[in-house]
Amino acid sequence: MKTSSLSLALLALMSGQALATDVINHKSPYCGCCGEWGKHMQAQGFTVKEVLHDDMNSIKQKLGITPKLASCHTAEINGYVFEGHIPADDIKAFLANPPKNAIGLAVPGMPMGSPGMEYGDQKDAYVVYALNDKGQVFQYRQHAGNQ
Repeated sequence: MKTSSLSLALLALMSGQALATDVINHKSPYCGCCGEWGKHMQAQGFTVKEVLHDDMNSIKQKLGITPKLASCHTAEINGYVFEGHIPADDIKAFLANPPKNAIGLAVPGMPMGSPGMEYGDQKDAYVVYALNDKGQVFQYRQHAGNQ
């Protein structure tokens, strides 16, 4: 019985560590909302390293982000790419069970009320898209707005 309890405790500890993941957040040195998204991720247990770039387009192109999916910052986590103001809970769910052939998630633009884009109680509705290795995009999650 003690061995079983110890095994469960170790498994739970290792599962929690798997979610405490390093984030490389590529961003412009002139963008404040990207830093706010980083703070959101840190508050959710991620370790965030900001890497500043004057030319974000080359980073996006290298990581497979097309202009229609673009936002202001591009993050890398565990070999996946995360574009824009994606909620940490969506990223955690994706990392726990990535869709087949998916390379990451994207929130195009900068929707008001998304993490890092808070402005009072205003919230736009927005969609988090998954993208795959064939360049296809599909809806992963949807967030309701209040406008």
